[in-house]
Amino acid sequence: MHILYIHQYFASRQGRTGTRSYEFARYLVNRGHRVTMLTSGLANAEFPVAPEQAYTEREVDGIRVVSIAAGYNDPNLGTGLRGWQRMLKFQEFARGACRVGKNLARPDVVFATHTPLTVGLAGASLGRHFDVPFVFEVRDLWPQALVNVGALKNPLAIRWLDRMARRIYRQADHVVALSPGMQEGIVRTGVAPKKVTVIPNASDLDLFRPELDGSAARQRLGLGSRLAAVYFGAMGLANGLDYVIEAARILAERQRDDIVLVLHGGGGKRAELEALAGQYKLRNVVFSDLVADKEEVARIVAGCDACLTIYRAAKEQTWSPNKLFDALAAGRPVLINVDGWLGSLVEDNRCGRAVAADRPEALAGALEELADNRVLRQEMGHNARALAERQFDRRLLAARLEDVLSRATESVCTAHSAT
Repeated sequence: MHILYIHQYFASRQGRTGTRSYEFARYLVNRGHRVTMLTSGLANAEFPVAPEQAYTEREVDGIRVVSIAAGYNDPNLGTGLRGWQRMLKFQEFARGACRVGKNLARPDVVFATHTPLTVGLAGASLGRHFDVPFVFEVRDLWPQALVNVGALKNPLAIRWLDRMARRIYRQADHVVALSPGMQEGIVRTGVAPKKVTVIPNASDLDLFRPELDGSAARQRLGLGSRLAAVYFGAMGLANGLDYVIEAARILAERQRDDIVLVLHGGGGKRAELEALAGQYKLRNVVFSDLVADKEEVARIVAGCDACLTIYRAAKEQTWSPNKLFDALAAGRPVLINVDGWLGSLVEDNRCGRAVAADRPEALAGALEELADNRVLRQEMGHNARALAERQFDRRLLAARLEDVLSRATESVCTAHSAT
């Protein structure tokens, strides 16, 4: 197959964001398929394009990467923009992807991955243009997820995005959902259950490893002998990391100087978080700046004793965050404040603790438990790695995607031959 893959935030392991698309595309290439990746080349240190150019082409590990001068590539940049500014950039990328994509060689299938939702408009348009199947991957339920965390309140914008999502789902030949909750949300819009396949995020078992040496990163961050729990990822509104700062304040009040919290990454809320930690005069919070690539992120995680998966409290939680699955691969206990399938996953497999999203004292208590019980930490870490290998090996999940794309092309070919 020739797969036209659309991902606004595409990055390889040399980038700073999630690598699901890179790993899946690389798997498909190794299986003998051709992959053309359409991505934004603006605010993109890895695959840049000059604003005066329409696009540039590169090849990385057999993947043809077409960077277009539209939108932006770094999702951390988006956390610092107002909602309407982000939406304009999203639409800009969708229009640019359509324009450039129509000049590329005809694919056998178009595969577009959300977020943002607007990439589905480009995917559907290019599918019609080339008269090939269109498969849409849902990484977040818009507008529900935005409403749930308070990021979207305008009734007109909510209705507009809801209609857009329903239209894209209808136009897609198949939909991939990253969690059971997302699958349920898609089916509630009227999509037939057989049209939706769940393929969760994968654990990077090669990059994140229990035996990886993180001592240099630990020393650089000044963690000493303290129990270190790390959050790595975006610092935006949806992440709700003031919850972590409050837990650190509680630990400081309890004089638990043997515990330190590491916040690694960037985003629109980082300055506020640093200011809040300064206001509380906390010495048990370390802010870690963005690093050159994901390999260094893996070393930072290896230098810590536990991992945090934190989101702002929400009514309905259907997320499937990369950071959780990489934490499992690293063989570290996971402390998560997300209910639903992720919280159950962590608790049922005894690889961490699920804590209440509105009670930072619960996170503080879980951290104290880990600090006081080295054997428990080791057991949870072992269970985490075993879970990653058993259920979230990216090769197994990439093979599932290959099957979805193959069946989509076969069904269209069958329909064409019948007519």
